[in-house]
Amino acid sequence: MASDREARIANLLDRQDIYDCLVRMSRATDRFDRELFLSAFHEDAVLAAGPFVGSPQEMFDWSSELQELAHTGTFHNLLNHSCEIEGDVAHTETYYLFVAMNRDETNILAGGRYIDRFERRGGEWKLAVRNNLIEWSSVVGALDNPLASFPGIGDNGVAARGKDDISYRRPFTNRREHNVPKFD
Repeated sequence: MASDREARIANLLDRQDIYDCLVRMSRATDRFDRELFLSAFHEDAVLAAGPFVGSPQEMFDWSSELQELAHTGTFHNLLNHSCEIEGDVAHTETYYLFVAMNRDETNILAGGRYIDRFERRGGEWKLAVRNNLIEWSSVVGALDNPLASFPGIGDNGVAARGKDDISYRRPFTNRREHNVPKFD
């Protein structure tokens, strides 16, 4: 009984390491953090996304250039996640929702699935093979952001595509004095 419980705990820890790797890759993509992105992949990994097939380094460079040209901001949201682990190999399917604010002031919404093979090498789970299946997408006209004109909305920082984003601040603190705005 104890060994079954220990095996289940080990499986949960492996699944969490794999999911953390997916989150790290998604965050790195949105923040244009090449080092963090590459940390999610084995060096010999092969990735496929639409017409692209290549290495993690090539994927980051290709994707970053595309996103810089087309978008002012992106969100990669991870949804349903299934994970089958057999020894040092895991096969996963992760649904995603992609949202981007385009430079032409429209938004892209897209949904798909990452079909991945992870391998544990040297005790660390990383992506070895990826196929990005884009199942649907649409372009939606942007509306004015009603919060953008709210006084002081950016006083504690604004989103940035790089390591100057507030999420990299260590230790994380707010930059202003306590203030509770009043509404008229």
